[in-house]
Order: sequence, then C-alpha cells, then structure tokens
Amino acid sequence: MSNIKMCVPCHFGLESVLAYEIKKIGGEGLVTTDGKISFYGDFNTLARANLWIASGERVLIELGSFPARSFEELFGGVERLPLEDFVGREDAFPVKGHSLNSQLHSVPDCQRIIKKACVRRLERIYGISHFEETGAKRQIQFSIHKDIATVYLDTSGVGLHKRGYRRNSNDAPIKETLAAGIVDLARVRSNSVVCDPMCGSGTLLIESAFKALKVAPGLRRSFAAQKWEQIPQKVWQNARAEAMEAIDRQGSFEAFGWDIDEAAVELTQDNARKAGVGSKLTVRRQDISAFTAPENSITLCNPPYGERMLELKEAEELYRRMGQRFSPSKDRPCYIISPHEEFEKFFGKKADKKRKLYNGMIKCNLYMYYK
Repeated sequence: MSNIKMCVPCHFGLESVLAYEIKKIGGEGLVTTDGKISFYGDFNTLARANLWIASGERVLIELGSFPARSFEELFGGVERLPLEDFVGREDAFPVKGHSLNSQLHSVPDCQRIIKKACVRRLERIYGISHFEETGAKRQIQFSIHKDIATVYLDTSGVGLHKRGYRRNSNDAPIKETLAAGIVDLARVRSNSVVCDPMCGSGTLLIESAFKALKVAPGLRRSFAAQKWEQIPQKVWQNARAEAMEAIDRQGSFEAFGWDIDEAAVELTQDNARKAGVGSKLTVRRQDISAFTAPENSITLCNPPYGERMLELKEAEELYRRMGQRFSPSKDRPCYIISPHEEFEKFFGKKADKKRKLYNGMIKCNLYMYYK
C-alpha cells in the first residue's frame, strides 16, 4: 500500500530533529505541529520509521480527522473511516486516547462511542455481528483537540523509547528518545569522543554510540505491525537487512562515563553490553570534582536535581562544581539538560544557546555551550 498518512509524536522541542529523521527514511509531505509530525509513505517507509526513528515516540497510521462537537459527529466520523484496510474480522481493536479543550471531554464516553462506531462499520463490511477479537492487536488511538477528532492505528506497540537495552535503570533516567534528540543537537559523529560525568544508566552514552555507529535504535526489538497480515513479512525482513548493512564500526568514536555510584557504573556497563556497544564505552567510578573533559570531546549531562528545598540546595552546589570542572569551549562543547531556571547563574557561565525541552512532564532547558 502506498501513500499512507503517518504521524510520529515527539518531545516538545525535538520537532526539527524528528523532521530530519523522517526525511532520511523516505517520508514525504511533512507537516509539523507542536509535538508531532505527519508525513506520507508506503509500507517500506513505515517499517524503516519504526526501526530508525530515534527521537519519536511511536509510528501511527492516521486514519482520518473530522469535527466532533457531539457524540453523533464522533460516531459518524469514525464510522466513515476505512478500518477494514487494516482491521480483519478476527483482530483485536481496543481504543484509547485523550481529549483537550473540546466539548467532548469525557474520555471513557469517547472510547465507548468510537468502539461502537468501529464495530458498526466492520459489521457492515464483514457481514458478522460478533467479533471475537482473538487475532493480532490493532490499537486504535484518538485525539480530540479543539473539537477536531483524529483517529490513528498504532504500528509500534511498545513505545519507540523501549530499545531493548535498558531493562534496568537508576532512579531518574532520561528517556531514550529525549537523549537521542540531545545527541543529535550536539552533532555527535562517527569520530566523536563523548563523555558523561554523571552517566546514571548510560543512556546518553549509548544513544551517542548508536548515532556514531549508524545503529538503528529499533534493531533489537519487535513492533506491533509485524503481526499484521496486510504488511508482507518481506517488508520487515528487507528493512532489518538494510539496517544491519548500514552499521559502521570503522569510525574512531569513543565514549567515557563516570558516576560516583558504583551501582550506576555497573548498570551503564551492563546496558551498553545489551545494546551491543559495550566495546565503545569506558566507564569508571569517579566524583565530579575529579572530572576533566578529554581533548576535543563533547560532554553530555543530565545532572540530578532536587524538588525539595534541601535537595535543591545540593543540586545548586553541584552546578557550581560542574561549572568549575567543565570549562566548556569550542574544542570541548557541553550540552546540559536541567529544569532549574537559574542553572546558568550557578554554573557560572551563560549558555551560547538554550532550547526548551520536556523531560516527561518536567519543563527543562538544554544549555548548549559550544563557543
């Protein structure tokens, strides 16, 4: 099937990074809005998107969009969607979604109406009145924003941030998709040296290795749409073969991680091995006060921060020590994500550029030092 409309949501602030990734895998007709990008492609594009997109949350097929100011409009709009293109008579099709700034604000009621409309359409198409839903899962998602409903099918299943290497993590890990976006903004290349003086679970270092080695982040996992009979298995096999062939281990990339917690050091090493990039990472136990960035290296960092007063004071003291040890410059750029509005004051240097990002629901800034 060609000319499928797809949509990939992302962290606010990473739209430009995601747009580049989508163009690279063959997406066409991109339309960017806050926190998501829509585009067109065929099944090959869909498979590549799931395998290669590093900064997006999931790959959705957009079935349609229409006004929904009442339950009647919602029901009618869903009933007109071509569900049978992807949902068979035995397939499971659960419904979930959200509503924002709309007259239809009850999510459970919207779920019920959408499910009922799906059943009505499929009853008519297949000539049956009961659906066992024992087949492969087709997760239907909906978004109602300012009285416009959009209905999707989720092709990814588990979110794309689940690469398969981080089954364990520390208390405050950075999400893999956000880390990948920071890595891209830091311009990590095949010959880069990357370091993280507070590596935690190792996510920033591992995502840097993926970028440098051209490793498709979804290579070690599966996707919901792999079980859909509408998409030939050859499509997925070809996409994975292409991804395997694209891996480049010839570059001089190196990554160095340190953490004061021995358990974090072991966790980073373990995650790197699971990710297949363990040979590229060197990880040691070390306090931030002993950190010196290697020559011509890029420092990436997600320092801990406190929400209570005592923890906040400790975080601010940590920022001061970071400022003393990092000494960012053109030859040793630093990219630090923090929710503290006065980070620069405690770090002791104004960032060359700031980018607003969200780490989960927490509003942050990426402080970029590269001059």
